[in-house]
This record gives sequence, C-alpha cells and structure tokens, in this order.
Amino acid sequence: MAVKKRKDSNNRVLREHESQRANGTYEFKWTDKWGKRRAIYAKILEELREKEKEVLRDIMDGIRTDKNSLTINDLYYRWEQLKKGLKANTFQNYKYMYKQFVEPDFGNSRIVELKRTDVRAFYNYLADERHIKANTIDSIHTVLHQVLELGVEDDYLRYNPSDNALKELKKAHNQDFEKRRALTQQEQDLLETFLSKGQYQRWYPIFIVMVWTGMHVGEITGLRWCDIDLEEETINVNHTLVYFDKGGSERCGFAINTPKTKAGERIIPMLPKVKEAFRMEKEFQEMCGLKCNAMVDGYTDFVFINRFGGVQHQGTLNKALRRIIRDCNYEVLDKEQKNPVLLPKFSCHSLRHTFTTRMCEAGVNVKAMQDILGHADAETTLQIYADATKELKRAEMINFEMYFDKLKKSQQKAI
Repeated sequence: MAVKKRKDSNNRVLREHESQRANGTYEFKWTDKWGKRRAIYAKILEELREKEKEVLRDIMDGIRTDKNSLTINDLYYRWEQLKKGLKANTFQNYKYMYKQFVEPDFGNSRIVELKRTDVRAFYNYLADERHIKANTIDSIHTVLHQVLELGVEDDYLRYNPSDNALKELKKAHNQDFEKRRALTQQEQDLLETFLSKGQYQRWYPIFIVMVWTGMHVGEITGLRWCDIDLEEETINVNHTLVYFDKGGSERCGFAINTPKTKAGERIIPMLPKVKEAFRMEKEFQEMCGLKCNAMVDGYTDFVFINRFGGVQHQGTLNKALRRIIRDCNYEVLDKEQKNPVLLPKFSCHSLRHTFTTRMCEAGVNVKAMQDILGHADAETTLQIYADATKELKRAEMINFEMYFDKLKKSQQKAI
C-alpha cells in the first residue's frame, strides 16, 4: 500500500521530517547524535529547505547543531574551566586580555554567524579605533584563538575563524608590527658612550648587562646577588620576575616564575664589561645607602632596585629608554655633524636582539648562541641568525662593490 504523501496548504509535497504548522509556518525536526530532538523553523518552505541543507551539512561533518544561541563568551567560560598547564600569571593575563577587550562586545557574537572577516574586523577595530598596541593585540589573539579552537574541538565550528587573522593584520599594519631591529654597532657604541656619563649614568649598569648578556628583561630585573659569581664570572639564570594582573581586589603585582622550558635555566659567561657593570651597581648602592627591601614569592636581595629599594619594573625601564634616546639624539644634533648617527626607537627587548646580532657578527657557533639565549630549540636561534646574517651579507656585498670601484678608479688614474 502506497504511503500518502503530506502536502502543505499550497499543495506542495513535503519531505520526510517536514511539516506545516497551524500558523502557516514550516518546521523541520530531527534527532541529533546525542538522541536529543531538534527543530528549525521558517516562514516559507524555500527558506526552511535552505536551513535544512545547513543542518544536514553539519550532521555529515559532525558539527553540533545545538550551536545557534552559543556565543564566543559561552566558549570562553568553558575554556576558562578546562584550561590547564599554564603558569598562574600567564593564565591571569589571558583572562584579563579577554575580559578587558573581547567579553564586553565582540564576545557576545554568536558563533553560528562568526566568519573570518568578523575576527579581522575586530582586530582592525582594536588597532584603528581603540589604538591598541600591536603586542596587546597579539596577546588578545593568543587567547581568542584558543577559545575558538575549543569550539572546533567540541564540533561547534567547522574551522577556527581566527586562523591567520593576526598575520593579515600585521601585513595591513606593517608599520606597527615591523620586526624588532637590532641596534647597529655604531648605534650601540653611541648608546653606551652616552650612558657612561652625565645624568643617565645611573642606568648604565642595567642596560649594559642587557646588551651584553642577551637576557630577557624579566630575568635581569629578577637577578639576585646570589645568582652572580664575580669570581667565576658567571650568571645563573633560574627564574624570572614578572608583573601581571592578579584579578580580584589585588589588580596587579610582581611574581616569580621559573623558566618556561628547561633550556631557560642556564649559566651565562660574564664578559668583563658586564662584570664591571655589576661592580658599579654595587658601589652605587653602598654609596647611597640603598638596600633591597622587596620580597617576591620568598625571593629578595635583588641586584637592580629603584630608589625606594623595590624591584625594577619593565615599564619604568622602557620609559627611561625613551628619555635616553631623546636626550642622546638632542646632544648629537647640537653638534651639527654631517650625517650623524642617531638612536632609533627601541625597547628593552631590542637589546636582547642586539646582543644576538653581535654574536652572529662575531661568528659565534649557533649551538652556543642557543645555550646562551636559552632557546628551547635551534629553530628560533636559526631564524634570528638568518635575519642577522642577511644584513651582514648585504653589507659585505656593498663593501665588495666599493672595493672594485676603488680598484677601477686607481687603474684609470694609472693610465
């Protein structure tokens, strides 16, 4: 016996699981893989069938169909509960970045409607409208990408819409995201000479240690006197001083972190210039009666302290660098030299890159560089090495050309 086909009020044959409701709208029902009954609705049959295609595509691809009301914030709250393996301050920073920049507005976006262009537009908004710095957007992207990746893992999303979004922004805003440039040898000489005299002499020891050890700024500000051995001329790097948002009533504070990888724990040979910088710091503190009164997670007796005896803050150091750059360049320009060497805009981290470049120029073995810098794998070292040697090759080719130009001119004079 033939099954009687159901029809709608316009005498059109309805498919299996389709029906027309009493108010004239259409409905499609199905059971998901978890055994839960689901339904979608539409005013007209054509619209319903377009929605059916999307549902069937999701079912075939294993994508969950209970995602319609799910927002990015919903995924974030789940990620926050499940995320493990992060250091406390890193996790707090991730949460701060999300709650500060994503949660209030963009986080309310429904993931069912989320496209790559939406994420790209959000990053552009942060850069263009809110004037958020490149490094901050990078941090926001790190946590947002992880949150959306959870949506992929839980079958709510077919792909991560934040994939490559930051890369595209970097290309579009090249001037803001340009690679950190190492100081040239001339610029480094200018900086060291300027710091060795005058009103900024107080900053000489810490910046000399930075530029001649390649240590991260947090490793240097976290150094204790027991970590350095002036007799053996070694520096024991075994922890980092970090500043982060604690959440709750205590907004921000310092903490001690162990290195992220085993390679981060290392012994760095102390160059004579670095040894002298430590001695200068010690003498200055004794002369001024300065003593460390800071205690961070049981750590104290820090080498580099401020005038109140507290630990140094990376932000304070970068502000000092901005003033140093400004006044150094004024001093150079006042001499009215032809084609003067001036200091470019740079940060503390640029000094680590500068040290690495000097090692490349000196032909230091890549493996030795990796150990000194504390890189977990050689790939990071090799990338820096490739960038530095690229500049060296260019300079050598220029010298090569100049040599033959001079040779040609001398030969012409001889004729």
